[in-house]
Amino acid sequence: MISKKYFLLTVLLVLTASIFTSCNDDDDNDASRYYPDAVVTIKQVNGQTIFQLNDSTRLYPVNLTPSTFVKEVRAFVNYRPAKDNEIKDKDMKNVYVNWVDTIRTKNMAEDKGTENNKLYGNDRLEIVNDWMTVCEDGYLTLRMRTYFSPGVVHYVNLVKGAEPYEVVLHQDARGDTISGRPGDAIMAFRLDKLPDTKGKYVDLTLKYRSFSGEKSIKFKYRTRNQ
Repeated sequence: MISKKYFLLTVLLVLTASIFTSCNDDDDNDASRYYPDAVVTIKQVNGQTIFQLNDSTRLYPVNLTPSTFVKEVRAFVNYRPAKDNEIKDKDMKNVYVNWVDTIRTKNMAEDKGTENNKLYGNDRLEIVNDWMTVCEDGYLTLRMRTYFSPGVVHYVNLVKGAEPYEVVLHQDARGDTISGRPGDAIMAFRLDKLPDTKGKYVDLTLKYRSFSGEKSIKFKYRTRNQ
């Protein structure tokens, strides 16, 4: 479920951080503090909060406790390298987190075959090709663009396609298709209904209905280890 408010707030996070985990740092006046450094998965590993940067790299947030984030989510994060006296785990890259903004994260929807368009919608949208659109750590994170009117809620779902590593994005705009203004949003989908790749990378195909017709995008995908 996404609304115009959610779209605007998500995009504006690159201008001003919305969730600060620390404000007392030596670099408070650094302009880079206002921009996200990466998209990560926030997860619990052995009782500690870990930021999964990509399929293989983990960040250890030295100033966050395990109780900071209980539910696994994708998120934007701004951080700096931890100082020598802040390092807690020498086996990972230690970082000091300046702020975190979580991304709407959900599982894939059930594939209902010929009923998918009726159940999940088939309204048009675009996928923005930038660093926010990425497939990693078992998630497909998408920056999407469509039209929005005030107070109208849109619903977006990802469904498994006909091929083993094919997914289809559906939007139900609830009739709000051309009257509003363009807006962007970020949403992450856990690729929990795809076959195990057995440690190998495969081509994952995303299909969706754009404003210029049916489109597809390919990503490199590997089933996550943990």
